[in-house]
Amino acid sequence: MIIVLKPEATKAEVDAILARIASQGLKPLHLPGTEKIVLGAIGDERVLVKLGLEALPYVERVVPILEPYKLAGRQYRAENTVVRVGSVAIGGERPIVIAGPCAIESREQLLATARAVKAAGADLLRGGAYKPRTSPYSFQGLEEEGLKLLEEARAETGLGVVTEVVDPHDVDKVSRSADMLQIGARNMQNFALLKEAGRARKPVLLKRGMSATLEELLMSAEYLLVEGNTDVVLCERGIKTFSSATRNTLDLSIVPLVKSKSHLPIIVDPSHATGIRALVLPMSLAAIAAGADGLIIEVHATPETAQCDGMQQLTPPQFKELMAEVRRLYPVLSVRRS
Repeated sequence: MIIVLKPEATKAEVDAILARIASQGLKPLHLPGTEKIVLGAIGDERVLVKLGLEALPYVERVVPILEPYKLAGRQYRAENTVVRVGSVAIGGERPIVIAGPCAIESREQLLATARAVKAAGADLLRGGAYKPRTSPYSFQGLEEEGLKLLEEARAETGLGVVTEVVDPHDVDKVSRSADMLQIGARNMQNFALLKEAGRARKPVLLKRGMSATLEELLMSAEYLLVEGNTDVVLCERGIKTFSSATRNTLDLSIVPLVKSKSHLPIIVDPSHATGIRALVLPMSLAAIAAGADGLIIEVHATPETAQCDGMQQLTPPQFKELMAEVRRLYPVLSVRRS
């Protein structure tokens, strides 16, 4: 449940409620707010009802949350959350674009791609330093060297950096280099990793698992939120179905569904969803039309030489075309979004 206090509530009164919640074996939360003091209590609903907080004179109202995702849902927060990564607002007035190579392969490759996506108008730079792969024999990334190269690319281009973290023990290290942590589809339900990322207080891009439901995605986001990290962005990257025509099946219906159920922003990854370079542009436009708050696009200066997912990575000229098309489409939809 959510407990909204009156503006005149004192720190002693706040502490008394938090202690009362904890004394019943529930998890107390002190939630950030600019205009109101908002507390939370998570646990057995039967105990929550018996707390009797509504009778306290400094409590404005108590709101029970029926959905299993307490903090990610619209019941907790009606207005949309805007996640800021440096000066970039995700979930704001326009869709943002994150772009860069699937994997960092060399200094030359990363810097050439970073310069190209910056010139085309990308908002943030993506690049995999740690690469969880299906095969143990595939290229696994440059790891710490890759993080240093991302820092160099950021210094040269001014683009904030988004990169994946795959091990809970690496969260602090990756956080020192990244502006936004990515948790990939394979790790969406790696709860130890989610908890560490939640404590890191870095913005997190959480990708939907390959077979995850909407509720499972939001419950994974809940792990981040309950640790106090409110800067969470969801990502649809395709799910496994019986179809073999594309790498995955891009489920664009989840975009408006997320919007109806959750206040968190959601972006779309058409590169992993389709696995086919020629489909990235049309699916990007479809994602924006569906209401996505942005895109994450794989771009490689020379995709024919890529050590990872070359078939789905755009060339710099193709990415420039994509950016131009997105800019042309968005004003047509701005009335609907406002």
